[in-house]
Amino acid sequence: MQRRLAYASLLLLTSQLVAPALLAQTAGGATPAPAQTSTTATSPDGPATPQSQTPTGQDGQAAEEPVEISAPGVDASASGEIVVVGRNIPNTIRATPQIVSVLSAADIARTGEGDIAGALTRVTGLSVVGGGFVYVRGLGDRYSSSLLNGSPLPSPEPLRRSVPLDIFPTTIVGSALVQKTYSVNYPGEFGGGVINLTTKAIPAKNFISGGVTLAADDATTSELGYTYRGGDADWLGFDDGTRSVPQFVRDIQAGRGSGLIPAAQVAQLSNASTTLLQRNNQLPANWSGELSGGSVFDIGSDRLGVISSLSLSNTFRTRSAIQQDSVSPDGTLRNDFRTLLTDNRIVANALVGLGYEFGNNTIRWTNVYIHDTLKQGRGSAAELYNNPSGLRFQQNTNWFERQLIESQLVGEFKLTDALKFDARGAFANSKRNAPYERQFDYLCSNRTTTGLPISYDGANGAGGFQCNGAYQVTQRFTPFASIIFSELNENLWTGQADLSYKLDSDRPITLSTGYFYQGTDRYSSRIQLNYQTSDGAGTAPGFPYNLYRPDYLLSPDVINNACPLRADPKCTLQLQFSTQAGAYAYDAKLDVHAGYAQAEAEVTDGLRAVAGIRYENAVETVTPVLGTTTRLKNAYFLPAGTLTWNFAADMQLRASGAKTISRPQFRELAPQQFRDPDSDRLFFGNPNLRDSELWNLEARYEWFYARDQRFTLAGFYKRIKNPIEQVGFYTGADDRLQTGFTYLPSAILYGAEVELQKYVPLSGLGGDFFATRRLVAIANYTYTKSKINADSTCVPNPAVAAGSPGLNGCASGFGQARLLFRDGASLTGQSDHLVNLQLGVEDTAALSQVTLLFNYASNRVTNRGPSYLSGDGFQPDIIEVPGIRLDLVARQGFELAGGKFELKAEARNLTRTRYNERQDFGNGRFVYLNRYNLGRVFSLGISTTF
Repeated sequence: MQRRLAYASLLLLTSQLVAPALLAQTAGGATPAPAQTSTTATSPDGPATPQSQTPTGQDGQAAEEPVEISAPGVDASASGEIVVVGRNIPNTIRATPQIVSVLSAADIARTGEGDIAGALTRVTGLSVVGGGFVYVRGLGDRYSSSLLNGSPLPSPEPLRRSVPLDIFPTTIVGSALVQKTYSVNYPGEFGGGVINLTTKAIPAKNFISGGVTLAADDATTSELGYTYRGGDADWLGFDDGTRSVPQFVRDIQAGRGSGLIPAAQVAQLSNASTTLLQRNNQLPANWSGELSGGSVFDIGSDRLGVISSLSLSNTFRTRSAIQQDSVSPDGTLRNDFRTLLTDNRIVANALVGLGYEFGNNTIRWTNVYIHDTLKQGRGSAAELYNNPSGLRFQQNTNWFERQLIESQLVGEFKLTDALKFDARGAFANSKRNAPYERQFDYLCSNRTTTGLPISYDGANGAGGFQCNGAYQVTQRFTPFASIIFSELNENLWTGQADLSYKLDSDRPITLSTGYFYQGTDRYSSRIQLNYQTSDGAGTAPGFPYNLYRPDYLLSPDVINNACPLRADPKCTLQLQFSTQAGAYAYDAKLDVHAGYAQAEAEVTDGLRAVAGIRYENAVETVTPVLGTTTRLKNAYFLPAGTLTWNFAADMQLRASGAKTISRPQFRELAPQQFRDPDSDRLFFGNPNLRDSELWNLEARYEWFYARDQRFTLAGFYKRIKNPIEQVGFYTGADDRLQTGFTYLPSAILYGAEVELQKYVPLSGLGGDFFATRRLVAIANYTYTKSKINADSTCVPNPAVAAGSPGLNGCASGFGQARLLFRDGASLTGQSDHLVNLQLGVEDTAALSQVTLLFNYASNRVTNRGPSYLSGDGFQPDIIEVPGIRLDLVARQGFELAGGKFELKAEARNLTRTRYNERQDFGNGRFVYLNRYNLGRVFSLGISTTF
């Protein structure tokens, strides 16, 4: 039998996991090693010659590819004596008693994805919903936590707690570890899993690399889209001052100023550059560029490393959507809109890392900057509208700017052979600024507001948005126009210290303890200003000004003379500060203090046990302006334990149990309205929410039948108390669907997952071409089932204000769960079936790969069905139909003019699967809340390293 590495022997707290050559002996096997898949332009270890052979260990077997992993509370000394049977169990699996999935740099490169969220869709049991939010085993992003090098990340999204992972380009990520079972060294907020991203660290040698990529989307590139002028620096994702926030808005944010903004101040706002929605019949192609470099310096026996990376991407996406709704039990349409949205997304990021190794100690400083901007143009025309006055046309111009900065310092110190101390501290800041969210509402009518007939000449439509008459602003829509300024700023301080001691005994026993602190402060404001004439009551400018397009409608002539037929110089255009949609600003704070104790031991030959308990105390407050503070103060003891039984060669059984929690997000608690640009829907928080508690059980069988090849089978069960869910609701007969939050009495979730990874050498086919090539087959399937309990328990009612009278004997703002939910329905975001398949051919001696990637996710609930306007009963749930997705990725390395190059070609969404969000009313009647085509995306990129 081989000697086994102790727990987490390779999960180094530095961001680089280094496997000494002698440890390769424990991971040998007859199967060839993985192909050299580290992209030469992004490898943390410097340039890798595409034609170089895979390194071998001392026993002549191919050495296991090192994986960069940074995680809290682990032992880097790797000096245990735990016995293992078999040679094929990978180091990252044998080194941890928990159930984990790891994407190395090579795995990420094989998927060809540009961001880490896309790459994670290839992990068993994971799916990505919306703008990069990862769901683990069907549990929403609120049940998943994201760590960067072991430290929590704040989210720049006001609608989410977790950070959208599609803002992390794969160029700066060395590995992604998904831990599906809880261990007490992690924060107690753990539901579906924790995702730990490790940034690239000390390079093996000096290098500089760069690359560019061009891409075309056949539903967007060279097709019709909506855009607007904006500023000169928009293409870089930064505002040049065009959207500067005026002082009177700052005064409102600070609690000063008046509820009415006079014409002189209205004229200070930027006009045509932010209001005029324009057609672009040939949207440009998508592009991205990346530049990185690294250096290493030997200082005696010490090593100092520097690594840096810069990248910028600019992409367009157009969605031509059907957006319908119904308030009838039979699904009869109330409104039917055709909406055209064009998103121009610009992402810039930078990474600078310093690492210093001296003796058995390491100090590492990592700095990450990500700037993610969405510039959006939107036009929405009603084909059916619940208003006899005429059809509605709504246009929006938006600018959403997100920013994330994190600076992290990590130190690991080996005080003695048995005593290890690790410390980490981090500061992170996230911002979301959305100035000049403009909206205009026009009514299509064949008569003017003065009663004059309007004849349709067939020339006033745009892109299919035709009007049998003329579009005009009227008092029917209050407001006829609005402008919103929203800001979010969040600071996150974290610190953790971990101490471990290895007892000198016949069997390996390691005792560890640690302390964790998290302090989060958020300020969020949303200032909505509605346009009206000085006559008040939301009145619109008079005829003929009300026929003007938006930039003329807000021109100085109209601002200073809004009632032309009256010739009244006192009738001007003004802005009214609106607080009807809840609090316009709030402060939020979360302080967490935690400590843990854990023991790991070899109970008997082949049987390893890890058990621990975590105490976590937290105070969470949300204080709306002019509102009542919500305060949640709770303390929990969270036990966790895992058994690992290596009962046969290369086979293991694992069993795990734990209790964890999930706190309401700030945004879920705050009574403030926000529009989600991805779902094109309004969200509103609820201060009556409370913590969720989870009990988790899991068992897993692992068989590593050959080197880097495996078969795994797992079953899992979760019971959740007070799970928080999204619920749709209508605020009035003319209003479109909004989303609120509530919780259920309880829910259960259970399922199973299976994974197979197989390599088949192709040398038997003969010829030099197949001599070093092999077939790669990686497949996984996850079955998940969940059921909610909706009884007569009183739960928050998101359709009413928190202080509104209760329903059916419940307290204010509450109603019975059975009146809001369908008992036995699935949890939000949970797909019964998830399938991932990768089939490819790759060269084991050089960089050459072709991979076909298949992904399927079955239907999942995105929102609970809204209650009927009568308050009696509720509609069917809103279901997303993800369907099938097929991608093809090809990568080829070559040398030219002394440089090492990689050529990468991708074809995404070959099935052209559409986005489909609907309600099923039975008898074949569907209401499509949001349905649009997603294009096929073709890209070609080249990168080089010197």
